[in-house]
Amino acid sequence: MRVQRVLMPGSEVESWTVLGEDQVPVEPVERFLAFLTAIERSPNTIKAYAHDLKDWFVFLAGRGADWRSVTVEDVAGFVTWLRLPPAARDGRVAVLPTVEHHCSAASVNRKLAALGRPPISATSADQVDA
Repeated sequence: MRVQRVLMPGSEVESWTVLGEDQVPVEPVERFLAFLTAIERSPNTIKAYAHDLKDWFVFLAGRGADWRSVTVEDVAGFVTWLRLPPAARDGRVAVLPTVEHHCSAASVNRKLAALGRPPISATSADQVDA
C-alpha cells in the first residue's frame, strides 16, 4: 500500500490518494480524501490523512480484518502497532521494552482522529451508503 500524489483533471488541484497492493485506490479512503479536496482542505492536511489512513489499512490487512467490522480491540492493537518501529510491525522482530515509541502521542491521536471521520468509520459507512 502506498500514498500517491494526484492532480485533479482540468484544474490541476493537488490531492492525495492511497493505493492498495493492486494499485487501485482504497475506496473508503478515496471517498474521504476526495471530500477533503472538495471542501478545499490544504494538500498537506490531505497528505497527512492519507498517510494516517494508509497505516490503518496496512494494520488491518496484517490482521486480516475488514474496516467495516473493527472492534475496540482492533483500535487498541493499532495504537500498540503504531508505537513499534516499522521494521517490527510485521511481528518478525522482537522489540525490547527500552525502545522508544516510534509515533508520538500527538501522532497517534491524529491517526485515531482520522478513523472516526466519515466515510472511514464503519457506522458512518452505513449512513453514507443508505
